[in-house]
Amino acid sequence: MIKKISLEPSEVLGHGAMLLFSLCVSVSYILGALVANDIEPGAITAARFLIGAIVMGALLFFSRTLNGKNFKKPWRFLILGLSIVVYFVLMFEALKTASSLSLAVIFTLTPFIALFFEYFLNKTVTLRAFLAISLGALGAIWVIFEGNIENLLAFKVGYGELLFFWGCVGHALYAILIPVLNHGENAASQTFGTLSAGFLLLILFFTNDIIKTSWVSLSPLIWITIIYLATIATAFTFFLIQFAAKRISASKVMAYTYAVPFWVALGEIAINSRFPSSNIIFGGVIIAFALLMLISDNTKAKI
Repeated sequence: MIKKISLEPSEVLGHGAMLLFSLCVSVSYILGALVANDIEPGAITAARFLIGAIVMGALLFFSRTLNGKNFKKPWRFLILGLSIVVYFVLMFEALKTASSLSLAVIFTLTPFIALFFEYFLNKTVTLRAFLAISLGALGAIWVIFEGNIENLLAFKVGYGELLFFWGCVGHALYAILIPVLNHGENAASQTFGTLSAGFLLLILFFTNDIIKTSWVSLSPLIWITIIYLATIATAFTFFLIQFAAKRISASKVMAYTYAVPFWVALGEIAINSRFPSSNIIFGGVIIAFALLMLISDNTKAKI
């Protein structure tokens, strides 16, 4: 007998928010793939962080929650900024040679990588969530190595895909360090500090790329991408995660990482008439099952 799954109205809103979150993230990959070869990764990431910091700073200022005490020990924000900078710079570099869909699939490895870091922080995770995350990782590995055991044994993987894997390590580390390095400041303040620190690091490491970029002659598509990344993919997704985390469990929030490749696949079909290969479809089925396992977890959110 199949057990009926009932959802409270607040849970429905939480799932809706995370579904919208996964859509917003997927658009980042699609837009990034369109402009990756027209601007250096360090330059576009710097512009995105600068605008994002301005948006978050304005939000704090006008909501009267900007407090200098929240930014003590700035080294914390430098660590968080470095972690997320690694992710975004490597993502844009990888998009020069890899498809947005393949990178979206690799992104589903992030929860599994996060589990590795959580082990050293002595954090607990339910058996169901562990099995689902492991299953999702297997689906991603199937796609990465094209379902070929010889490719796996020879570790035959594209340069862009391998590069982005290390970017996902940075993203997983960022997610794990957020609560560890939080000293009581609200999430908006922590995001503002992280974006500001990340921008300073980008100026330090990618000075030549930023200076050599002809900002006034950039195409409208590049500016659309920059503004989208800085506002929708930063400020808006930040709100969605905060909204959902109060209504559904952490494992369910994490589950929507697995929805990103499906949005990207639909985008590839709509924009480029490019249909996924059989290997990607099979791996996608495995990832979809992992998504359903996490969503159907009966664990409630802890507010």
